[in-house]
Parts: sequence; C-alpha cells; structure tokens
Amino acid sequence: MDVLFFKVALAAYLMTTLGYVVSLLVKRVAAAKASTWLFFFAFIIHAGYFGARCIQTKQSPVLGMHDALSFLAWIIAGIYLAFQLKTRTRILGAFVSPVVSLLMIVASVGLGAQVSIPATVQGHLVPFHVAMSVAGEALFVLASCAGAMYLIQDGLIKRKKGRSFIMLLPSLGDLDKINRICLLWGFPLLTAGILVGSIWARTVWGSHWQWDPKQTWTLMVWICYALLLHQRLAIGWAGHKAAILSVAVFIIFLVSFIVTNRLFTTLHSFI
Repeated sequence: MDVLFFKVALAAYLMTTLGYVVSLLVKRVAAAKASTWLFFFAFIIHAGYFGARCIQTKQSPVLGMHDALSFLAWIIAGIYLAFQLKTRTRILGAFVSPVVSLLMIVASVGLGAQVSIPATVQGHLVPFHVAMSVAGEALFVLASCAGAMYLIQDGLIKRKKGRSFIMLLPSLGDLDKINRICLLWGFPLLTAGILVGSIWARTVWGSHWQWDPKQTWTLMVWICYALLLHQRLAIGWAGHKAAILSVAVFIIFLVSFIVTNRLFTTLHSFI
C-alpha cells in the first residue's frame, strides 16, 4: 500500500510541475491555480505514504536516505502550500514543484526497501534529530527558490522586459518575505536538530562530536546560514543581496551534500 501511495504522489507532483510550466508558457493564472490544487492532493497522498510506511516497517519513516529525501520533498511542499494562505505566490510553484519532483524521483530508487539501521542509532531521539534537521533544510531550499525567483523578476524589471510575464510572478516584497520567514524558522530547526543529534551522540559514542564527514558538512552549512541570518537581522540586508546570498549558500549546501555522500565514509551511512 505504501508503494501505491508513493507512486500516486510522484505522478501528481510531476503533473503539477507540467501544469506550472504550462501556466508560464501560456501566461495564464488559471493553470497555476489548478496546479496548486493538484499539488495539495499530492501532498495529502504523500502524507498517506508516510503513515503506511510507518505501519509496515514499525519504525520512523524518516530513517534511510531515500525516505529522508521523500520527507524533505513533503516538507517543502507543505511549507509552500502554507504560504499560499498568506501571500500571492502561487506561481512560485514553478520553482518549487520541479525540486520536489526531482527529490521524489531520487527517493523512488529505494522505494519499498527495508532500511538497515545500526544499533547505535536506534534510539528515540534519532527520529527527532532527523526530522528537525530535514525540516530546517527544507525551509532553506524554499528560501533559495524564493531568492532565485526574486533575482529573475528583479532582473526583468530593471531591463524593462517581459511585462506580461512579470504580471504572473509574485511581488518582490512577497518573495523577500518568504526568504526571511524561511530563514527565521529554518535556522532554529536545524540548530535544534544538531543539538538533539549531539545529545544522542554523547549517549552512544561518549562524545558530542566525532568529526564525522556529515557532521562537518552540517556544521559548515549551519555557519553559512548563521552568517546569512545575521546579515538580514543585524546588518539589514534584504531584497537583492539576501536573494543572492541565499542562492549561493544553497549551492554550497548542495555541493557539500553530494561530495560527502559520494566520497566519504560516514557514521550516518543510513541517511
């Protein structure tokens, strides 16, 4: 049953991406509205997948690399949908839905697989560590999507091009607001996830820190986003500067994640 839920959710996410692309090509908001409702349907079905997965495996549905990527996609989708209640950012889905779809496609490689969890990480704190860390990272992904769309729209406005296209896009103010809110919530979530993980590491390994490659990668990402948040809150960076830095830090985050998983042996090999 969990596999069926996943496949339906993946198909709906892919159709949503197509719908948003069509809305941009034909320059019609109606297609984006329909895509948003389909996105919501995919989000609900995706939630059903996690419930079925938890019942079937009798363990947290966010342990294991592929399930964690699936959870990341679900969190991104949920946060984006939540923003629809407060801002006019429907067409931002044209950036968000491809990211969600790509994560789901990668996650589908391990669909239905039984994850072998080392005994040292089979603790009650581990799911909280993973869930909070992934949720924080999901907010950062959405912040970078908003930043990328901000840069595109800002460039079009400055060059006085694509006026009919600009009318479809969220306002620069809404995009900057999304970027700021995602950073404000994502940073404490990632921080909490790191702290919970360090507490558990102390319990099972006798030390809060082992210089594991993924720990080092996470620390580097945390420092980068701490700097970005500091620039926004203390220095007053907003708009163009904040958008550029958000995209740049996300690229660092993505490259670090890929390199760590491809080239290094890690204690976190289960995720």
